[in-house]
Amino acid sequence: MTTLFQLHPRLKEDCIAIGRFDLCQLLMMNDSQYPWFILVPEKTGIKEIYQLGKTERRVLTDESSFLAEKMAALYNADKLNIAAIGNLVPQLHIHHVVRYQSDKAWPAPIWGKFAAVPYTRQQITDNIDRVKERLQSRIRPI
Repeated sequence: MTTLFQLHPRLKEDCIAIGRFDLCQLLMMNDSQYPWFILVPEKTGIKEIYQLGKTERRVLTDESSFLAEKMAALYNADKLNIAAIGNLVPQLHIHHVVRYQSDKAWPAPIWGKFAAVPYTRQQITDNIDRVKERLQSRIRPI
């Protein structure tokens, strides 16, 4: 019997689903302080990148690089932070955070610095539309 992939409850609570690549779901963190996106490989029971097969690791790297390039250009990033931490959410997920020298956490990491400031409904719609337009060649609905 195959266990169907389920997104961790914390990711469901904190994020907005945008779409799906070949391997990963793409989420947007509901924090308007930073353009912040998360890739989650749709594999059950995976906590670390090395637990993916070789082909899946290559696909993850490709999807992450594609997302990073598009988000850095779309948001005119000073820096893009990419990390797979997983201390609070053990399910493998890769953060892609656009950083600016002017953001309130710069130059420190953003993790746990400030409480999230949720997007408005209009900001969610605007951001998702912009991201989907930029990623349209590879993203599909969830």
